[in-house]
Amino acid sequence: MRKNTPAYFTGCNRGFCFLSFVSFQFLLFFLIVTLVYFLLPNKYRWLWLLAVSYFFYMCFSPQYAVLLAASTLVTYLSGILIGKENKSTEPVKAKKNKKLIIALSFIINLGILAVFKYLNFFAEIFAGIASALGAQAAPVKFDIILPAGISFYTFQALSYTVDVYRGDIEPEKHFGKYALFVSFFPQLVAGPIQKSKNLLPQFSEEHHFDYDNARGGLLLMLWGYFQKMVVADRLAVFVNSVYNAPAKHFGFEVMIANIFFAFQIYCDFAGYSNIAIGAAQVMGFKLSKNFDKPYMSKSVKEFWRRWHITLGAWFRDYLYIPLGGNRCSQFRHCLNIVIVFAVCGLWHGASMTFVVWGALHGLYQVIGILTKPAKERAEKSLKINMGSKAVGLYQTAATFILVDFAWIFFRADTFEDAFTVIGNMFIFGKSVFPVDYIFEMCLIVFVVLIDALRKKHDFRGSLLKKNLLCRWAVYVTSVLVILIIGVYGSQAGAQQFIYFQF
Repeated sequence: MRKNTPAYFTGCNRGFCFLSFVSFQFLLFFLIVTLVYFLLPNKYRWLWLLAVSYFFYMCFSPQYAVLLAASTLVTYLSGILIGKENKSTEPVKAKKNKKLIIALSFIINLGILAVFKYLNFFAEIFAGIASALGAQAAPVKFDIILPAGISFYTFQALSYTVDVYRGDIEPEKHFGKYALFVSFFPQLVAGPIQKSKNLLPQFSEEHHFDYDNARGGLLLMLWGYFQKMVVADRLAVFVNSVYNAPAKHFGFEVMIANIFFAFQIYCDFAGYSNIAIGAAQVMGFKLSKNFDKPYMSKSVKEFWRRWHITLGAWFRDYLYIPLGGNRCSQFRHCLNIVIVFAVCGLWHGASMTFVVWGALHGLYQVIGILTKPAKERAEKSLKINMGSKAVGLYQTAATFILVDFAWIFFRADTFEDAFTVIGNMFIFGKSVFPVDYIFEMCLIVFVVLIDALRKKHDFRGSLLKKNLLCRWAVYVTSVLVILIIGVYGSQAGAQQFIYFQF
């Protein structure tokens, strides 16, 4: 499989499984899980959810459930040991011990992540350095399957350890409930990454079935399915055709493919997040919001407050702030930003194209910081009203162009492909406008309008106020659209979520 080329579901393998969200089996699984959950006495519910969560994960990576269990055990024990040190009467010794415990927790967890995700990447870098120094060294290739969701559950587990170390939460004594926190099936494979103080206490609460809550969750899931199966998967067809043979496409084709990919990855990942959040809501759990109209942002900094919100918060709380954040010299502040976003790129994939993608986002923000005084002087001298709609529209468009340009490195399989795409983008003599994809362009316009109007209009709330006939007409129509266009339509087919590979 190429780096970001979604594959059609044919069974369990490296990237997909029959219990993927976009399968009928998952809907049956979710129905059974929810019914049994509410029928069970409250004291046994955590055990049921833990069992089905591990079953769900083992449908993706059965042999790697041991890694999930190992990460859980290491961080659980780390929390218990740190909690004991927090109560020590010898603060100096306790501080030293806590640092040792958290260091071991990070070494073990990140060590597992490095072996299974980055071993080949490091081998290639080592071979490159050796060749540059004049030594003969061919990179060693390790045939390692990337465990599903390892980047997500590793970060979630490590955040718990840090929170206990900082004293933000008390260590969880109940191993089963902590294991459920790490493995909770709706958000296990691709987030949203949850903070322990937000999700862990919910497993000790008694949740009663609430019709309105369940209905709201199902509607959110329905919107997620529309984003994924109707929008993202159809956009993927044209995106894949261009990026699988970038030398054969020029001008408008390339530009539109890049725009398509921006909305493909947005609807793909936001779709997964909405299905996960909605599924949890049906059972009474509240997961963190992961997207908030990211392409309405007026700066790259704002974009990262709206895009993959839980990952951005993780890097802010556990890397950016410990590095010093903005409470330091301007040079150090800028360096911190670049480091964080380069690491963010590496988190997404073991390839320098991902690192460049992340570093570009950091560079955009550094340039914004360095040019801010000049921009403020220009605005003042030209008497530009920065609050006007025209300026806001310009800022939004400029931000989208910068973000969309960076997506090229995220999507391209190699640097050569990325630079081919960039070069061919400005060759219009051989360009053909892809009129066959007018419908997909209309889908993008629809998504943009929904995002733009959602700020002032609560679509779900308005729908729930309609009469029974109107509500069910919308429900049935939405399901039919997803089935006809997303499942059985021309070029339709359930494809793996892009973020499954991270």
